[in-house]
Amino acid sequence: MALLLRALILIALIILVYAVVKYFLNPKRKLELAHEKKNFYFLDDPKDVRKNFLITYKGVMFEGEKYLGTTDKAFDIVSVAVWVKNKDRLQGMQREDFVFLENEIHHYYPDADIDWKSPIKDFLRNAEK
Repeated sequence: MALLLRALILIALIILVYAVVKYFLNPKRKLELAHEKKNFYFLDDPKDVRKNFLITYKGVMFEGEKYLGTTDKAFDIVSVAVWVKNKDRLQGMQREDFVFLENEIHHYYPDADIDWKSPIKDFLRNAEK
């Protein structure tokens, strides 16, 4: 009986440790933590073309949709559409911030053309003038 109780306690401890480790390594948790601290974090599953990626930067959450196409070498992501989740948080962002985000997206998808959605698209168009 005591041996069975010890085995159950050991199994419970293993399950608890597994759950704690899984919680701390969860990418969604890392994204939320970076968002709260206003840090940069890129969350993506590069193996799943249909799954959108999320970027947090300076407290602003962006979402990007990937489009598969052909390049000279292979099938790859050739286009990315990016929009902001909450437009009110864009206050204070400058053109250099969006250049940084474009560089980070090109780091993951070097062949992709980036299409910013409004109001970022309008801001970048006006900033070039």
